[in-house]
Amino acid sequence: MAQLPPELHQIEALLTAGRQAEAISETQRLSLQGMPAAVMLMGQMKWSGMVAQDPPGARKLFERASDLGDATAAAFATNLLASGVAGDRDWPRALARLAKEAASDPDRARALTLIEAMTLDFAGDPVALPDAEVVSERPRIRIYRQLFKPAECDYVLKVADGLYQPSMVYNSARQLVRDPIRTSDGATLHWLAEDPAIHALLRRIGKATGTDATQGEASQVLRYKPGQEYKPHYDYLRASENQRIVTALVWLNDDYQGGETAFLRTGQKLRGKKGDAVVFWNSLEVGSIDPLTEHAGLPVQRGTKLLFNRWIRASRWQP
Repeated sequence: MAQLPPELHQIEALLTAGRQAEAISETQRLSLQGMPAAVMLMGQMKWSGMVAQDPPGARKLFERASDLGDATAAAFATNLLASGVAGDRDWPRALARLAKEAASDPDRARALTLIEAMTLDFAGDPVALPDAEVVSERPRIRIYRQLFKPAECDYVLKVADGLYQPSMVYNSARQLVRDPIRTSDGATLHWLAEDPAIHALLRRIGKATGTDATQGEASQVLRYKPGQEYKPHYDYLRASENQRIVTALVWLNDDYQGGETAFLRTGQKLRGKKGDAVVFWNSLEVGSIDPLTEHAGLPVQRGTKLLFNRWIRASRWQP
């Protein structure tokens, strides 16, 4: 949750003291009085599940706080309008809002500049893609050279900066522990952080994979330092009704050694240049797992490997 403004220090103190119910009650009271920061905070509470989780309701609160002058809420509302998460999607209106925000916010100005350099249609989809290179048919693997431009890779890394955390999983006791399979650090570009420039890149991945952007999980930037790796695994989820059918990986840098993406059953080791993308399909046409997609991120030997990760489901994944 974002740092609270001075007028909400009492709520911050209540949260720090573990008095969550009182903090929520005070936030609701100030929100009903029309305090922009309180309306924004109430939206974050609904978004995160601190109160009953309600993404559409949270989005409405971000829009209200934006109308009241809260700049962070304005950015959230614009981001969600661009992506269509938790409500309607309106790309032209989102761009108009972004242009207004860019006048006073350097980060939003950078996002707008990046979009203006893209060749997009009226909906924010790419007009053209680089040709796909066939790596193999089983498993089905394609490479798109320069799917992201160098400046776009740099932008993604800037958005991810400050969001990195150790890769974690829940153990059998439902405790959050360090992932024993993936030893990297990861930055999740969650839906509130997914600005229009990031969303345009995700629509590019959607076009390359023949899927809709709404099918994607929140994207991640993975950071592998020397010795870190992603041990052999499948992206296919054996118990899921909404399967991960496609994985897209974009190399965000290439100044490191080691770290190849290796397919264990076929012996293929892939390593791209900055901006190249590899796409592979995790399931067969009948919907079952493709056993040949077992893969690993080999240990980095020198330097830092930075990789954009997008898991794509069989149907809509967004709220």
